[in-house]
Amino acid sequence: MVTAMKLTNTYTGNLEEFVPLKKDEVSIYVCGPTVYNYIHIGNARPVVFFDTLRRYFEAKGYRVRFASNFTDVDDRIIARAKEMGLPESRVSEQYIEAFLKDIESLNCLMDYYKPKVTESIKLIIDYIGQLVEKGYAYVVEGDVFFRVAKIADYGHLSNRRLDDLIQGARVEINPLKESPLDFTLWKKTDEGINWDSPFSKGRPGWHTECVVMIDDIFGGMIDIHGGGSDLIFPHHENEIAQSIACHNHQIANYWLHNGRLQFEGEKMSKSLGNVVLVKDFPYHKMALRLFLLSTHYRSPINYSEQNMKMFAEEWDKINSTINSLYRKIDLSDDKDAPRNIYQEVDQSLKAFAEAMENDINTPNAITELQGLIKIANIEIRKGKDIPKLKAIVEGILFMLNILGLKPDLIRLSEGDIVLIRQWEKLRHEKQYAEADQIRAVLQEKGLL
Repeated sequence: MVTAMKLTNTYTGNLEEFVPLKKDEVSIYVCGPTVYNYIHIGNARPVVFFDTLRRYFEAKGYRVRFASNFTDVDDRIIARAKEMGLPESRVSEQYIEAFLKDIESLNCLMDYYKPKVTESIKLIIDYIGQLVEKGYAYVVEGDVFFRVAKIADYGHLSNRRLDDLIQGARVEINPLKESPLDFTLWKKTDEGINWDSPFSKGRPGWHTECVVMIDDIFGGMIDIHGGGSDLIFPHHENEIAQSIACHNHQIANYWLHNGRLQFEGEKMSKSLGNVVLVKDFPYHKMALRLFLLSTHYRSPINYSEQNMKMFAEEWDKINSTINSLYRKIDLSDDKDAPRNIYQEVDQSLKAFAEAMENDINTPNAITELQGLIKIANIEIRKGKDIPKLKAIVEGILFMLNILGLKPDLIRLSEGDIVLIRQWEKLRHEKQYAEADQIRAVLQEKGLL
């Protein structure tokens, strides 16, 4: 397998060879959801992509430490709680549970760090206190703001100049700020959930939580920080500013961002009302995962009903082929034979790996998967070389596992094998009435 993996680093704008901070270990943090509603399929794109990235690292033999947070303190949660007539904690718990159910339905790995803002308040207050002590933050009437001008490289991630940002700042600025670019670290408020702090009674600003959680979980700089491209500015830019101020590093060696998902050519968002919720997705969830990986992660992707029907059909074909492979193997007298090495299978696996090594090019990886599916269907029709069928199905399952695509496998029991052979024998002997009776049983069991 190719070992020189390359990733496009948003921080430098370059395609770079991946070199982990620690040998044989990869640390990844991805900004998670603000839990005030169900997620739509656009929200699912970074979840699916970074899950796939994790899977590939693990397939390469790395130990992956993966974290993604829950923002359970937010104005939108307060508004939702009022609307539902529930405590904020109950609203956030409900949507955290819904989120986990949704990503599990997309076959995402569930064993990762899941920190919550409400569980990190003391650490956040302490972190803000350090920024104030160092002179990077200031307190005004209970609010705390970060001094952006003290960070010389502010705007590096989003490729924006500080002077341009100041000139382009809006007029309707908080008069308490020293500069219109300064962002809130702590908000003094009595509304909604709040905590006592040395600054005031209130709650933290959005941009500090992830920096604090990364420090708490990983204890320093990490390999990869990821999220949607909409987070580059100001969220990730502000994270970096705080980390430079507090620890003199930019949090991660590699910053990865996925492109937006559009709905029929327009931005998909809850505010526009043009959303497709993951929980309500009308086709097989693996068709959705296949769709989300069908475009390179850095590029925008367009959802349409026509597209989704195509991917639903494609997933059905993949699923059908895998089950047909197993059917041939299970019904063969040679089913215990070991798999052999076949050049065309190994070439497909090598090309698949090369696609993944080249900036996680899942569209090209899927093309290799589809190529192996075609080879499988040819060999199924021949139906004689069981060791080759085993090699093919093993290769397909390897690719599917990395892509996180889970087939609905139907393996034959010994009783099923007896029934199918009896049915085939009766058909061969032209005993159609008896064959039809067995056929009905096989259809009921989903085997025909």
